[in-house]
Amino acid sequence: MDLDPEQFAGREFLLVPDHVMLRDGPVGDHALLIADGKFRDLGPSAHVMKRNPGLQAIRLEGKLVMPGFIDAHHHLTQSFGKALAFGEPSEIYRRIWVPLEGSLDDNLIALTAKLAALEALRGGFTTVVDAGTRAKGDTTAVAEAAKQVGLRCVLGFICNDLGAAEPRAQRGEILKRAQAHLARWQSDGLIHPSLAISIPEAASDEMLREVSSLCAEAGVIFQSHVNEHLAAVERSLVQRKQRPLEQLYHLGALGPHVLIAHGTLVTPFELNMLRETNTAVAYNPVATQWKGNAVAPATMMAALGIRFGLGTDGTRSDGFRLLDAAEATQRIAFGLEVGDFSCGAGWMWLEHATTAAAQAIGLAAITGEIAMGKQADFLIVDLDVPEMQPSWDLTWELVRLGNRDQIIGVFVAGRLRLWRGWPLDWDAKALMRTVAKTASAAVAAAPIQRIHDRSTEHRSKFQDKSWARSRTI
Repeated sequence: MDLDPEQFAGREFLLVPDHVMLRDGPVGDHALLIADGKFRDLGPSAHVMKRNPGLQAIRLEGKLVMPGFIDAHHHLTQSFGKALAFGEPSEIYRRIWVPLEGSLDDNLIALTAKLAALEALRGGFTTVVDAGTRAKGDTTAVAEAAKQVGLRCVLGFICNDLGAAEPRAQRGEILKRAQAHLARWQSDGLIHPSLAISIPEAASDEMLREVSSLCAEAGVIFQSHVNEHLAAVERSLVQRKQRPLEQLYHLGALGPHVLIAHGTLVTPFELNMLRETNTAVAYNPVATQWKGNAVAPATMMAALGIRFGLGTDGTRSDGFRLLDAAEATQRIAFGLEVGDFSCGAGWMWLEHATTAAAQAIGLAAITGEIAMGKQADFLIVDLDVPEMQPSWDLTWELVRLGNRDQIIGVFVAGRLRLWRGWPLDWDAKALMRTVAKTASAAVAAAPIQRIHDRSTEHRSKFQDKSWARSRTI
């Protein structure tokens, strides 16, 4: 019998899928009760149904119920420019993202954030960590877009203070706004506040210490892009005689409340700094493939007990392809040369996209796994497809063979947000039409500098043999 989304419309419902993905792996013959937005009962099917005799079980034959993916590093206000970064050298934030975000007004912020939130849900992400926007104004438009779509969001507020005419006066104003940001969203059901500094060199030592301390006291995460690109590491060495991560360490700005994005260029000594301070990392494998200088040593981090989650960096919001990229990037960068054919054995990447990611972003008490009392952020995934048959190792199969089109339902806080890729309570196609009308003008108005030709122009030049002989491609 075909599933009907109306079956999930009530305050509580009882699911009996073929498989449930728990922290330690998949189990069969289990049922779960969702009530008031949380997992309220879980266990062997017969026991759960006996404890809840008044509920009609919803049978999910050939289906898996699994935790929603967590994107540990995103930029919700960059969705208009995704493809502008293709082929570009590193540090595209200087030439593309800062100019683009700086040209957005509140209406455009709402549109780009809502589009990004929709993409995230379509890719199976129920939670994203937004690193903060450089657009003018506050974060309200981003927060409201995420709430309208139904996406759980750790929302960053950027606290950069360098570059201002009067840094000391600017610092006080920024901190006041940061405290207001924390207060405004501290009790919201879907929005979880965070503070960010774009990159350590964008803030004074005083601000780095102050923001990190403020986050520690408030019990929220402090975010920063750290040791991502060679150019930034070299600038830090020239200006401070320290690498960015070393700078944060010696300032006392690292700790269990800190989430550094990327960490691709880390020395053995810096790995010890991360482990010693219990600082978390967002490993962004697709961003590494598209525009990175190096690969974060995620399997080494796991071996050392360094906490990390997987992030998209706003590149491609597809949870299953992120898992595949996480494993494949480690295999190519580190596994091949030492004969490591396992590279995490599949389970590592699924765990660091769910349970371990929730720990890294400070939401382990709320989400990240199917467990009693946690928020019911989960996916219904169709396993009755050729790619998943025959099944011998479901966890690893999800990492290497799983696909976005298998996601039937996306639930956040127990509420069905997407059904077969589309929302049921708002018009996503209308949003897309609006974006199509407005994005081109917004991009054209931004002082973006592209280095790489678009694909058709590149192809034309490549076919010009005189150009091909005179230029390295």
